[in-house]
Amino acid sequence: MPLSEEELRMLEQMERALVAEDPKLASTLRGTAMQRAARRRAIASGVVFVAGMALLTGGVIFRQTILGIVGFLVMLAAAVVVVTALRHPSSSGPHMRDTRHDGFGVVDGGKAAKSPRFQRNRRTKASGSFMERMDERWRRRRDNGPF
Repeated sequence: MPLSEEELRMLEQMERALVAEDPKLASTLRGTAMQRAARRRAIASGVVFVAGMALLTGGVIFRQTILGIVGFLVMLAAAVVVVTALRHPSSSGPHMRDTRHDGFGVVDGGKAAKSPRFQRNRRTKASGSFMERMDERWRRRRDNGPF
């Protein structure tokens, strides 16, 4: 069952308030840039792991102990990076902070363009905090029923 225009508006308002209050949390919830970076790190570490395996194999074939040890250490480091990248995609460095507001997808799944009737019925309420307004709406909805 699709969301009503009022519910979409409330979700949109909650989303804007979250982004304004804590952009880092909103970015984490959005997560696309961080997941992409973690995936890239995992793939690059996989390639380095294969290179370490080649070094280890070469050390065994040519009886070069140092080359085998270096290959093993490269494989170990690459495996650690792969595991941390896949387990904690949000552990990317500060260069990956994304504070743009692209939406979470919940509200974006709604109607693409708002109807003029929806814009006409839109009213702004300057008094009270966001949470107070949401509490009041919840009480009204609970007391009067959903319809």
